Amino acid sequence: MMANVLVDSDGINFGELAPEIDSLLQQGVVSYRHDPVEADRIFRKALDAAPTELAVYFCLYKTHTYRGRLDEAQSIAERGLREAAHQAGWSPDWRRWQPQAELPDGAGRFALYTLKALAFIHLRKDERQQAHELLAALRRLDPTGTVGWSVVAALAEGLQ
Repeated sequence: MMANVLVDSDGINFGELAPEIDSLLQQGVVSYRHDPVEADRIFRKALDAAPTELAVYFCLYKTHTYRGRLDEAQSIAERGLREAAHQAGWSPDWRRWQPQAELPDGAGRFALYTLKALAFIHLRKDERQQAHELLAALRRLDPTGTVGWSVVAALAEGLQ
């Protein structure tokens, strides 16, 4: 699961991916440290090859957020959110999602994690209303804060 990305001697554990996609993501991570533009090219190559692999969206929206390219980060996160919702069997509109008896794993958890990322991106863009709407949905969908939305909520409160 993307929220639990682990680093070990073999690189970052992105979960179960085709070896060629994992290789591209590993290359992108290494490239990002010295050439973010090249990393973006590699991640987009992975996205073209495997548009259903959620880890690719994660890499792209994270690196664009780090670089302050917030419009691009938002666009990619929204695409990843739609793909995750599709894989989870949920509506493409996050406003229509219903709380589950247990917090979902896999694509469902990635969707919730990406909602959190979008809330953070909207805060960084000073789009507080959108951030608050996303955080309200997360409070309803993940009342225990498993995906870490409470950190973003605290940031939002500090900005008021």
